Amino acid sequence: MASDPQNTPRPGAAKLGSGRRKPRTLKQHLLRRLVVLVPVSLLAVLVMKMGWLDQAADKIQFDRLAWFDNTKLVEHLRVMVTHNGMTDVPPKCLVPIINGNDPPDATRVDFMQRSNDGCPGKAGTFDRLFTIKVNRADRLLATDQGSPGRFHAMAQQ
Repeated sequence: MASDPQNTPRPGAAKLGSGRRKPRTLKQHLLRRLVVLVPVSLLAVLVMKMGWLDQAADKIQFDRLAWFDNTKLVEHLRVMVTHNGMTDVPPKCLVPIINGNDPPDATRVDFMQRSNDGCPGKAGTFDRLFTIKVNRADRLLATDQGSPGRFHAMAQQ
């Protein structure tokens, strides 16, 4: 029998299936996991601290019908006032109060600042920051920030 030149292995060439890797050590396994886990964790913290997660959730959840849902409207306004620079008060320290006696075309939402449980300000105070007037039917917002009692149009996202 003559040897087949196509089936004979070349010198120095590894056979298929015979090139098994050595098993990873525990140290290598942990380092590979940390190389992925640490940057992903830092990115998640950055996204949370920058408020991008809140803004993305607001864009997804707040639709045309949400203007008539007080809970969704209040959360939308909370995201707007904290991310548009209307206030530097942390979101957990803002207390929006809806006046239930107002008509749908001029609903007033007072934004108050809570000053306890880690919130800035003199402990025990409950200061009014500004009011937002909401026209639910036309989806328009006006605020009296900087000019109490006089409302001006508010930029929307």
